[in-house]
Amino acid sequence: MLKALADRLVEAFAERLHERVRREFWGFAPDERFGAEELIRERYRGIRPAPGYPACPDHSEKGTLFTLLDATAATGAYLTETFAMWPASTVAGWYFSHPDARYFGVGRIGEDQLRDYCKRKGVEPEEARRWLGNLLER
Repeated sequence: MLKALADRLVEAFAERLHERVRREFWGFAPDERFGAEELIRERYRGIRPAPGYPACPDHSEKGTLFTLLDATAATGAYLTETFAMWPASTVAGWYFSHPDARYFGVGRIGEDQLRDYCKRKGVEPEEARRWLGNLLER
């Protein structure tokens, strides 16, 4: 029960922080006032995708985030060798404010796309296959 409560609280905090980013920090929606239904339907401008979700299926990108933010030093949270976050009730992601930004899912990845991804990310195909295996064309 405690784990379920902690998971809900961290998600609520992420939603609240996204609201503050829109209204205060970036200030592009200072008068925004949404009710629960509008928030659930994501009527606001911008998105906050996260590694491991359909738009960003590669969990290893959490390593990039943790490095850029020096997240372990700042929060005490850390990544396991499989890029799970600890404590489990931890969230990480990016904020995009463009008015046309929408959530999407990455489709099947062909071998040519995998090779290009490996080249840009600087990893070997075996490692990329490990993180993207369920998305690779068979």
